[in-house]
Parts: sequence; structure tokens; C-alpha cells
Amino acid sequence: MRRAEKVADLLREEITQIVGYELEDPRLDGVTVTDVRVSENLRDARVYVTVSGDEEEARVALAALRHAAQYVRKQLILALDLRHAPELHFVRDRVEERGARVDELLSEIERELQQRDSEERMNDEE
Repeated sequence: MRRAEKVADLLREEITQIVGYELEDPRLDGVTVTDVRVSENLRDARVYVTVSGDEEEARVALAALRHAAQYVRKQLILALDLRHAPELHFVRDRVEERGARVDELLSEIERELQQRDSEERMNDEE
């Protein structure tokens, strides 16, 4: 495993703890850290999060995370005994939303096919 991947895994675990248990901000209640990707030079980290709720709640939660980024970096330095923590960039992870939309579309297609089949059977019986 490359060094950047190892660092990303450590950061994900620690950021999950910080966001989930140390930040006492109600705007972050529905936030889950899903992934962290670190640049090769370890100076920047994209922190992917899912946010439960509507678009406005997601916007507010991301703003709160961006506001708390410096605090989170300081906590990472202390917890992981780092000289420097990467600059954190919080990004909304839409993979689950897209997956749910695909599931919804597949269900819709299946319903339409079943409806066509039943209509064809009815026409055949006439």
C-alpha cells in the first residue's frame, strides 16, 4: 500500500472520530465520513462525507465542516503525532444518492415491464 493511501486511512479513522464525537455542532448530526483521499505530496486531503437531509441541510453541514477544518487539522496533528496535517477539503459524497437513484430507476423499469406483460396477456386473452 502506498504511503498516501496509508495516511488517508489513518486520517479517515481519526476524522470520523473527531466529526462524530468531538465536534458538538448540531449541524453535523447527519454527517458521515466515507472516504479520504490524500495528494501524493500529503499536503491536501479531500474528505468525502454523506449528509442526511435535504440540500439546505447538506449545504449548512458542509459550511460547518469547512469552518471547523482548522480545528480538525490541529486535532489530527495531536492524535497522529504529525508535524503537518494536510489541508482539509470537505466534499459531499453523492455515491449513495446516485445508487439510490439507480435503484429507483430500475424499480420503475421493472414496474413498467410488468405492466406491459399484464397488458399483453390481457390482449392475448381477448
